Amino acid sequence: MTDVTIIGGGIVGLSTARALLREENISVRVLEKESGLAQHQSTHNSGVLHAGLQYMPGSSKARLAREGIRQMTSFCAEHNIEHEICGKLVVASNRAELPLLEEIFNRGVANGLQGLRRLSGAEAKEIEPHVNAKAAILVPEEGIADYGRVCATLEILLIEAGADIVTGAEVRLLERRSGLWRITTTSGVFESRMIVNCAGLHSDRIVTMAGGNPGCRIVPFRGEYHRLSPEREHLVRHLIYPLPEPGFPFLGVHFTRRTGGGIDAGPNAVLAFAREGYDLATINLLDLSSALTFPGLWYFVAKYPHMVARELGQSFDRRRFVTALQRLVPEVSHQDLVPSGSGVRAQAMDARGELINDFVWSQSPGAVHVINAPSPAATASLVIGREIATQVQNQLVR
Repeated sequence: MTDVTIIGGGIVGLSTARALLREENISVRVLEKESGLAQHQSTHNSGVLHAGLQYMPGSSKARLAREGIRQMTSFCAEHNIEHEICGKLVVASNRAELPLLEEIFNRGVANGLQGLRRLSGAEAKEIEPHVNAKAAILVPEEGIADYGRVCATLEILLIEAGADIVTGAEVRLLERRSGLWRITTTSGVFESRMIVNCAGLHSDRIVTMAGGNPGCRIVPFRGEYHRLSPEREHLVRHLIYPLPEPGFPFLGVHFTRRTGGGIDAGPNAVLAFAREGYDLATINLLDLSSALTFPGLWYFVAKYPHMVARELGQSFDRRRFVTALQRLVPEVSHQDLVPSGSGVRAQAMDARGELINDFVWSQSPGAVHVINAPSPAATASLVIGREIATQVQNQLVR
């Protein structure tokens, strides 16, 4: 029996365990259904350190990104994890986008970003010679990090601190009896005073299993990446992003440097046929049925048919994908790209088809549920873990 059992061994779950183990006399167990930790969103992402430019001032995203990037950068430096503060350009490709560019700049100022600069098209080309920009914002604080190494380092730190990490332990049943949780998994039965739901793509199911109502459904969106061929990597020096599309959490296809070398281009956003469906051939009938029978998905499609058609088109037709990239870097061609994997985003959606863009977590007796942890969750994971740990400690001392 442990004090706290964390369900989900991704970067948020590991960060929460680390924060809890810094308190005396708290025993922690991490249950992960896969054979290893951090197999999904934690390591299937763009690897960007987000500073919080485009988030709405006052939102959890804005606050957590600002504090999170400082802590994550310090953590990487302390543990010799590869990272780089290389800066990012956010680009207005045409004059119609200039008012939105100004709005995003003002958000960044309100969110406390340092060193932001408005750039003319000519000034943007001094930084990225091949970019197509009427104007741009330079975000000097943003960068890239190896989140796989971050998770591996957290695992080592947890083991050294005495955490019990159990892999291959998919949770099948949660029962609360006499103030304790009985957790039935594929690796055995465990007991715990508290549970923390950091199940990511399955967070809504864990809430329901624990007797709660998540208030939303996790709909999996697959994001597909391509990589610039080595001889064309000179086309991109840093990070190049389009302006965010108002009302949507998806950033649109962009160019990202990787810590291990190479330039990634993407991702798009299409419905995945499984919550861990990283390609078209991976189909989980339970996951697919859950998405297709959810009224919210169809409301979403009806509200935003243009966006849905565009993303599907970019997935099935590489020419459309390239056209989207050419808005940022016109010299990119079909021949310059090679497939480079994909990720699946756990997108929370309500019954009316509205995408839930901010962090959502809830509490019930003996439980804390992280229901929605969108980008910048990786950047902010250490801060998120500390805040969840505080909620857990408050319950434990009652």
